[in-house]
Amino acid sequence: MNTPEPAPANPHPGMGFRQFVLFIAALMATNAIAIDSMLPALPEIGAALNIDTANHAQIVITAYLLGFGAAQIFYGTLADRFGRKPVLLVGLAIYTVASVACFFAPSLGIMMAARAIQGVGSAATRILAITIVRDCYSGRQMARVMSLAFIVFLAVPIIAPSIGQLIMLVAPWRMIFSMLCLFGVVLLVWTVARLPETLHPEDRTPISVRGITFAFGLVFRSRVTVGYMLAMTMVMGGLFGFINSAQQVFADAFGARELFTLIFAIIAVFMALSSLLNSRVVGKLGMRRVSHAALLGYLAVTLVHAGFVVGGIETIWSFSILQALMMFFFGLMVSNFNAMAMEPVGHVAGTASSALGFVSTVGGASLGFLLGQLFDGSTLPLTLGFFGLAIGALLCVLFAEKGRLFHSTPSSATH
Repeated sequence: MNTPEPAPANPHPGMGFRQFVLFIAALMATNAIAIDSMLPALPEIGAALNIDTANHAQIVITAYLLGFGAAQIFYGTLADRFGRKPVLLVGLAIYTVASVACFFAPSLGIMMAARAIQGVGSAATRILAITIVRDCYSGRQMARVMSLAFIVFLAVPIIAPSIGQLIMLVAPWRMIFSMLCLFGVVLLVWTVARLPETLHPEDRTPISVRGITFAFGLVFRSRVTVGYMLAMTMVMGGLFGFINSAQQVFADAFGARELFTLIFAIIAVFMALSSLLNSRVVGKLGMRRVSHAALLGYLAVTLVHAGFVVGGIETIWSFSILQALMMFFFGLMVSNFNAMAMEPVGHVAGTASSALGFVSTVGGASLGFLLGQLFDGSTLPLTLGFFGLAIGALLCVLFAEKGRLFHSTPSSATH
């Protein structure tokens, strides 16, 4: 009689598989809910903080993104030295306390500082979610965990503006920050109570300035990495420009503020669908074919979109349909751009991931803020900005690939 093989040890004792997936999804959702739940409240926040120019209320989004992007460069190194759990707890504590500070912020300056600090805390969840999964799983099982978590995560951009809107129907806008604080507390307690330390003691690495400098040198000497990192920055700039301006576009350009959360959710569904489609086809077609075709599709849609505005035939429905198509192509681009940027520098993956997150988020947030500040009551600056950034992304990809698109062999990493 054959003796059954023992079941493999649970790589995260204290958490079952389903709970682990849900926990990772919740960490991944922290950033999206902190951004998207704010959008319906921007006019009320601007009025309460005595912001005299409507466009300047967008700084509530951009300050958060700058903090979120800048802090990513540190968390990977800290987590490799001190362990995943303590660094995650510090990040969640910062996020929670900053949410309280946002609730009480009496002025724009204090709100900006509190939101930037909130972003600094949230950056830990972005870096640590992926790192913890990598500690526990590899290969197909890691891909399965990330896919399941991603399905849950994709729901957040769809429902977050509606959550903010619902809160404002029954309470002042500041209660949105109470919700974010509660979310942070739940994650803090969950981490303390259930998450084990996933970094093995023998894998802890000392912080070495020389090692970090060497790793960053490898990243920024790689033509492929730099090209795709900058391309990702361009398309992220378009995304953040849309997020910054979306509420004003629907309220001021189209006079349809009541449709904002519904149409924003529909647009987010298109990005979710494209992300799911990418997971199905990228293994068969390859990252370059999928992302390069998506980039050309994105460029074509931005050109058509600008043409609608210049031709004076833009409506709320043309804007929504074309924006949904842009986000569909965006979902097919960004994860592949990130993966291709990482290809030549896999041996310094932690530092490379931090550098990519820093450049693409800080650069994208800055471009998005500049684009949002051009809003003049029409969609012309926004759509022309989309087209310009799409051209920039194409040039960056051509730089990375030495002028070729769709080829299947990776370019040289350092030339």
